[in-house]
Amino acid sequence: MKVKFTKMHGLGNDFVVLDAIHQRFVPTAAQARFIADRHFGVGCDQVLVVEAADHPGVDFRYRIFNADGGEVEQCGNGARCFARFVRDRGMTDKREIRVETKSGIIAPRLEDDGRVTVDMGVPRLVPGEVPFETTRFDVVQPLQVTDRSFDITAVSMGNPHAVQVVVDIDDFPVAKYGPLIEAHPRFPRRVNAGFMEVVDRRSIRLRVYERGAGETLACGTGACAAVVAGILRGLLDSPVRVETRGGELVIAWAGPNQPVLMTGPAVTVFEGELSLPAHL
Repeated sequence: MKVKFTKMHGLGNDFVVLDAIHQRFVPTAAQARFIADRHFGVGCDQVLVVEAADHPGVDFRYRIFNADGGEVEQCGNGARCFARFVRDRGMTDKREIRVETKSGIIAPRLEDDGRVTVDMGVPRLVPGEVPFETTRFDVVQPLQVTDRSFDITAVSMGNPHAVQVVVDIDDFPVAKYGPLIEAHPRFPRRVNAGFMEVVDRRSIRLRVYERGAGETLACGTGACAAVVAGILRGLLDSPVRVETRGGELVIAWAGPNQPVLMTGPAVTVFEGELSLPAHL
């Protein structure tokens, strides 16, 4: 089977985008793993699938498959690439589109400077909605991981995040603690582990170990969750510049019960056609 695709990235968080409207193809878990493989497939952090909307008042449906083949609820950098993809391919002439995801409706908007702003919705802070198992409802909660206790803030941006503040993200052992936090039993659906260094009240540096993908160069929902956590902890003021290893995002949040707005770039790298092995 031959499948047409577009390779894109948002701050180095890279995607294979599949138009499932015109070629009617949605990957299985095994096919998604093959496509994401950087040696045998195209290579990406996530596979994004563009589908027709299921509900009135919505322009498209958007599905996300991690590199391990698992389907997840949300991806902020992917949402920007999604908006750029459907606009550049003439699938819509709208500057702001409404997109159905597994976690709800989002609304990306193409800005005059080429960046994309995404209304990521209202963050979920109730532990059971993250989900995070706890008997407390504090903003900061202890999480014991082998030899270390972290003070985390659990936030859902449609997908679960555990945010912790570190002194220096360059020196912090993300590769050691990221997978341990991701698979912690108090997060029944696993979790994205965010490590935030506060530079000043309007600037942070961030690394994220993503569920099913490992550490990525940038994580849009992780940036949103980190800013929400920082504002709730009294460390940050909106809007906040978020420096990732892949580049910069701007995150704005007016406070509880308000949506998070994420602004950043979306870049098309190349288009191609992939031959999927017959056994997949």
